[in-house]
Amino acid sequence: MTQLVTLRERIQTQYELLSPADRKLADVVLAHEKDLLVYSATELAALAGVSKASTARFFRRLGFADFSAFRQHQRKPQASPLDRMAQHGVSASPLQQHIAQGVQQLHGLADSVTEPGVQQAAKLLAVARRVWVVGYRNGYMAAFYAQALLSQLRAEVYLLNEGSGEDAELLAEIQRGDVLLAMDFRRRTRRLSQVVEIACDAGAALVLVSDARVSTLAARAQSVFICLPQTEAIFDSYVGAISLIHYLATATLGHLPKKARIRMAAIEQVHAQLADLEHAL
Repeated sequence: MTQLVTLRERIQTQYELLSPADRKLADVVLAHEKDLLVYSATELAALAGVSKASTARFFRRLGFADFSAFRQHQRKPQASPLDRMAQHGVSASPLQQHIAQGVQQLHGLADSVTEPGVQQAAKLLAVARRVWVVGYRNGYMAAFYAQALLSQLRAEVYLLNEGSGEDAELLAEIQRGDVLLAMDFRRRTRRLSQVVEIACDAGAALVLVSDARVSTLAARAQSVFICLPQTEAIFDSYVGAISLIHYLATATLGHLPKKARIRMAAIEQVHAQLADLEHAL
């Protein structure tokens, strides 16, 4: 049973006993249960047309010490693969089911991402003085892929957490006119929010790719893309995120075709000099 269902049950159990003001609040909470963390107590009160004091009493009646306790209750824990293994067992789903779940992620991406949104982010990445990419734990894979694609199109694309331990030296280089492309995937680390804060305070624009409907980092972002994970599996899947990054890089190419062509030609010339790539069969 999820925390949101538990909240709904709490409200439904007491609904007939609620005052008219509390019923208004209950209706607002149930109508916005998927994105409650976006709202403050004041905003919920305004939506329901009641006082903030009524809102505080309402959440106490539901069994929470205050609104902060309610928000904490709503935050879902970052389940580990070990937790999911205990819940779902260790057997893999049939291959066709696995593929179908990946397709479902792509359909979800199509529902949540718009062409104007992609083009807005692509333009930021194309005109930026420098592009900085960051992603920890599961986000590292996506960050590495994004840096690998974008660095073929333009110069000065850097992976912030590239493993040398020079995070502070790199962060100190960020200035206004730069863009930070951040991968906000569970299980989250505190370091990501620190990096985003430092970069944004330095004047960088933020393009955020997240697997959460509500991200605390989104408030500072100029562009936000939501790629929901495959929740039934033991390991999170990033089919949607990788597809998005692939398309975002292609869209970025569309904003600097001449510069990208020159850069890619120079890269190919170096490959030829190095003779480091195998010939296609």
